[in-house]
Amino acid sequence: MSGPSWRPTRRRLADTLRAAVAPVAACGIALGALTAWTAAGNAGSGPRIEVSGGRVFLPNSESGDTAAFFRITNSGGMGDRLTKVTSSDTLGDEGTLSRHNMTGDAAATGQAVDSVIIPAGERLDMSPYGLDITVRAKADWRTGDLVRFTLHFEDSGRIETQAVVVLPTSDGW
Repeated sequence: MSGPSWRPTRRRLADTLRAAVAPVAACGIALGALTAWTAAGNAGSGPRIEVSGGRVFLPNSESGDTAAFFRITNSGGMGDRLTKVTSSDTLGDEGTLSRHNMTGDAAATGQAVDSVIIPAGERLDMSPYGLDITVRAKADWRTGDLVRFTLHFEDSGRIETQAVVVLPTSDGW
């Protein structure tokens, strides 16, 4: 017993073709975007962290508390997180990441933060008006001295750098 054989009609073929166009086009666009991303060198690329421009203020109080600033550039294809800063050249060996908000009349409030994200392809410029690292200076620091720091990143690991001791009024600060 054989029944009538199934034959595609023009309408069925046209409907099938129209239904396949959208997913095929979406796959083609996604493949093109991934190809461009790979050609730009970002595929599988982790963070590429560079630390420069280190400065640390010569303290102007008896407490010895002061602030250090760095320029952190991430030229990689993935963000990274600064989790801690250490220095054998400071008292206490570990700095505190702090964010300052200006409240007017040249006053600011500071708040400790656990970590700071440096997104892929971006740069973080620390300053007294934003993010800094609070440290306790040794008594023998002088303007022009170099202070060693280690910045600890979640993915990039430890990055050794230096900061020059400057007066708080230098560079317009």
